[in-house]
Amino acid sequence: MIRSLAPVAMLLLGTAILLAGQGLQGVLLPVRATLEDFSALAVGLIGSAYFIGFTLGSWQGVALIQRAGHVRVFAGMTAVASAVPLLHGLWVNLGSWIALRMMTGFCFAVLYVVIESWLNESATNENRGKVFSAYILINMTVLGVGQQMMLLEDPRELQLFALISVLVSLAAVPVVLSIQQSPQPVEKVRIDFRKLLHNSPVGIFGTLVSGLNNGIFWSLAAVFIAAYSDDPNMTASFMTSALVGGAISQWPLGWWSDRTDRRWVIVFVAGMGSLVSLAIWLLAPQLSTTALLALGVAWGAMAFPTYSISVAHANDLAGPGEFVQISAGLLLLYGVGAIVGPVLAPLLTGSLGASGLFFIMAVSFLALMLYTLWRLRIREPIDKASHQDFNESLTAARTVSVVFEEEMEALHEEEMEERQESTPEKKV
Repeated sequence: MIRSLAPVAMLLLGTAILLAGQGLQGVLLPVRATLEDFSALAVGLIGSAYFIGFTLGSWQGVALIQRAGHVRVFAGMTAVASAVPLLHGLWVNLGSWIALRMMTGFCFAVLYVVIESWLNESATNENRGKVFSAYILINMTVLGVGQQMMLLEDPRELQLFALISVLVSLAAVPVVLSIQQSPQPVEKVRIDFRKLLHNSPVGIFGTLVSGLNNGIFWSLAAVFIAAYSDDPNMTASFMTSALVGGAISQWPLGWWSDRTDRRWVIVFVAGMGSLVSLAIWLLAPQLSTTALLALGVAWGAMAFPTYSISVAHANDLAGPGEFVQISAGLLLLYGVGAIVGPVLAPLLTGSLGASGLFFIMAVSFLALMLYTLWRLRIREPIDKASHQDFNESLTAARTVSVVFEEEMEALHEEEMEERQESTPEKKV
C-alpha cells in the first residue's frame, strides 16, 4: 500500500489539508449565519449558491486546465479559495455571502478536477484501486476532522475564518512543489439527456433525490440543530455523525448491489431513509444528544450511498463508451437537486419548524421508493453478468466524480480487452 501511494503522497497530503479547510468552512458558515439571525431561507440561498458555483466549476474547470495547466490552475484556485473565507468574516451580510459562497463552490470544483485527474494519471492499473480508496478515505475522514475544528474558537469571531484561509493556502504547497509530472488535460463530455432518460429513469430520479436531500443537509443542518441546542458545536457533531454513517454503509450496500438488481437496494435505502427522516422530524424535540447523533449516523448511512447506487444502476444499462457521458449527466442532475433543495425546503416547511427539513427528505425518499417499485413491475432486471463494479461516489462528499468515473471506464475497458485476449475461442 505504501509503495502504491508514494508517487502521489504529496498530492494526497495537499488534498487532506484542503479538505480539512473545506470541512470547517462547510459547518462554520451555516452556524455563523444562524447566530447572525439569518432566516432559514437565507441560509438555504447561501447553500444553493455553493452548489451553483460547484456545478459551473465542474465544467468550466476543464477549459481552465486546458488553457493554463494543472499546477497553475491549482495555485490560482487555492489563492482565491483562501481569500474568500476572510471576506466571509469581514462582510457578514446575505448578498456578499451568496456571491462568496458561489465563488467557493466554483474554486473547489476546479480543484477536485485537478486532483482527481492527477491521481488518475499517476496511478497504474495495478494500484489504481488502492490509490482511489485512499483518496476516498481521506474525503470521508478529513472532512469530519475539519468539522470538529469548530471546537477550537468562537464561531462569532474571525479566528476560524482565518484558520480556513491558512489551511486552504497550505494545501497548495505540496502540490506546487511536487516533482510528479502534470497529467494530460481532461476532455470535455457531451451530455445527451434524452438518451439518459431512456437509459435509466430510476438512476435519474435517484440522483435528483440524492442531490435534493444532500443539498438540504449540507446547507441547513445548522438551522435544524440551532432549534434544539444552544451549543454551536453540536452542528459539527451531527454532520460528522452523518459522514460516519455514510462511510460505514458504502461498502456493504455496494457489495449487496453488485449481487442483485440494484433497484431493490435503492428501494431499501430510500425506504429506510424515509423512516429515519420521519423519526428525526417527529422525535427531535424529545431526543437526547446521543440519540440524535445515532439517528444522524443512520440518516447518513442511507442518504449518502443513494447517489452511488443510482449511478451504478445507470452504468449497468450503459452501452460501450457511454459511462463518462452518463456520469457527467447524473452529476449535473445531482447539482440541480442540490441547488433547488436548500431553497425549496424552507419555503415548504415554514409551519413545521426546523425539523420540517427532514419531513421534506422523508417525502422525497418515499417518492423514490414508490417510483422504483413501480419501475420494478414494468422493466425486467438486467443480467447480473452485465453489472459494472460498484464504486463509492465522491459526490456526496462534495467532490467531482466525472474524472473518477472516466478512469474507471478506461480501467474496465482494459480489463475486458485482457479477458478477451486470455479467453480461448470456443469451437462451434
